[in-house]
Amino acid sequence: MKDFNLENRRFVIGGVGIAIVLIYTIRLFTLQLLSDDYKKNADSNAFLKKIEFPSRGTVYDRNGKLMVYNQPAYDIMVVMNEARGHLDTLEFCSALGMTKAEFIKRMSDIKDRNKNPGYSRFTQQLFKSQLSDKEFSVFREKMFRFPGFYVQKRSIRQYEYPYAAHVLGDVGEVSDADIEEDDYYQPGDYIGKLGVEKAYEKQLRGEKGVQILLRDAHGRIQGSYQDGKFDKKPVAGKDLTLSIDVNLQALAERMLQGKIGSVVAIEPSTGEVIALVSSPTYDPRALVGRMRSKTHRALSRNVWKPLLNRAIMGQYPPGSTFKTTQALTYLTEGIITPSTMFPCNHGFSYHGLHVGCHGHPSPLNLIEAISTSCNGYFCWGLYHMMSNRSKYKNVEDAMNIWRDYMVSMGFGYKLGIDLPGEKRGLIPNATFYDRAYHGSWNGLTVISISIGQGEVNLTPLQIANLGATIANRGYYYAPHVVRKVQYEPLDTMYMRRHRTMASERAYRAVITGMRSSALKGTCKALAHLPFTVCGKTGTAQNRGQDHSVFMGFAPMDKPKIAIAVYVENGGFGADFAVPIAGVLFEQYMNGKLSPSAMKQAEELQKRRIAYGSHNR
Repeated sequence: MKDFNLENRRFVIGGVGIAIVLIYTIRLFTLQLLSDDYKKNADSNAFLKKIEFPSRGTVYDRNGKLMVYNQPAYDIMVVMNEARGHLDTLEFCSALGMTKAEFIKRMSDIKDRNKNPGYSRFTQQLFKSQLSDKEFSVFREKMFRFPGFYVQKRSIRQYEYPYAAHVLGDVGEVSDADIEEDDYYQPGDYIGKLGVEKAYEKQLRGEKGVQILLRDAHGRIQGSYQDGKFDKKPVAGKDLTLSIDVNLQALAERMLQGKIGSVVAIEPSTGEVIALVSSPTYDPRALVGRMRSKTHRALSRNVWKPLLNRAIMGQYPPGSTFKTTQALTYLTEGIITPSTMFPCNHGFSYHGLHVGCHGHPSPLNLIEAISTSCNGYFCWGLYHMMSNRSKYKNVEDAMNIWRDYMVSMGFGYKLGIDLPGEKRGLIPNATFYDRAYHGSWNGLTVISISIGQGEVNLTPLQIANLGATIANRGYYYAPHVVRKVQYEPLDTMYMRRHRTMASERAYRAVITGMRSSALKGTCKALAHLPFTVCGKTGTAQNRGQDHSVFMGFAPMDKPKIAIAVYVENGGFGADFAVPIAGVLFEQYMNGKLSPSAMKQAEELQKRRIAYGSHNR
């Protein structure tokens, strides 16, 4: 009698055996004919692809002074498959000046695919970066004893001056996000992190080269593969010429020592940024080499935020510098004429609302109002604009027209400077106030915006650009810090004129007022300069001591420079901002400082402001 269970079992076992054979056959077919995994491994054994890194582009100031250049450095690379079991660890550690524990940890980190996703035991992995000439010379003498370890020549950035850190930025090792975003990069590569190093990374970095070397069965280099037929030479990065004047930049940074604030200077005829200072700052040379991460971490934890570029990220009330924009709007809209008189009895008073002002003659016209920085005059102007029903159908309509003028002057949106991190500031509109006051508001409710307070916020860059726009009588170019890229035209966005909604007639009247201010008004400390300065001070109200602000340009005709100075808690505009601007005007216009200006610059550098915790 047949045992069907035994018979079935034989068929099952036979079927399983046949299935296993088929699976292995298919897998072998796939690996050998359809997959290139084995080919890659074989190639990895036969070839060594040595990356040759290009020289990063150098950076010059507007006068050709070298600001950033390259110094040679060396990376130690390891191929794990070759180093395994052939290394005298103690001798190796001695040659590199490291402990055995550090060696073990580094080798472990390289193999950890969470920390090093591109790991392969057949390809070069970064073991230690940025060895100096001295460190490398010690290692090179013994390198023949360390199979699997190779040297890759690199370069590191060197910064000639301790200035312009926020403009220049720095270079650091790529993150996982950088590698994922751009397949140009591999672990251990470097990339621009801040400033123009980041904004112009693709121009500065150049193109990598590759040298394909042939190895024998023991991994020894036999020479170039096919006499270098498939090698590719690296292409150096492009040089940059900045619009920054390093002498003016240095002077502004020195005068802002011990103060929180910013200085921005612009050439009105081009939009080129001549100086861009944020204080407190740091020495860009500190973020170089293997200590970069530690230094950057310390800077990022500093309560005074030296890494913050206040020139383009700080959003402040512009104070009385903003009155020029109100004058331009009221004049162009026909709300006032230059001869319109308004009263100011120590401020604007109406229906129980009072906005204070310092003592000066009253009533007064527009030119005198700009010269003396009268609060009452500009409050009356806004009140008449917001309540004018013969011209605007309601307060919302008037408010949005006002907003359109402000936007046309470069406020409320980013100007587009070629630096990362620019902020837009704030210009309110009717919808903003409808939400804030549930639809119940009028010109008196928002009166403080007429004097650059309330909800209005600008960046120091936008305040400087206002000066450049007034200097140009109604247009500006997007500010930019790069003047020229080697072998490449400048982006056309920096060559387009942006015209405002205000009339040229209005600009002429405002310039007359700003000139009067520099001769006998709130900027009269600039009257002694041997060229025609036009200026406007600002004393921006704050929870603590007021901010000291200045905006102006020189000379009055054919202007060469517009400057904004913003000193947090500096008091009146004339206390800090005006004298700092005066020294900078003299340096740029004359190319040097007079003995009295040098003395003033030294005094300003020594002056300190006692900041409390609310400024941190």
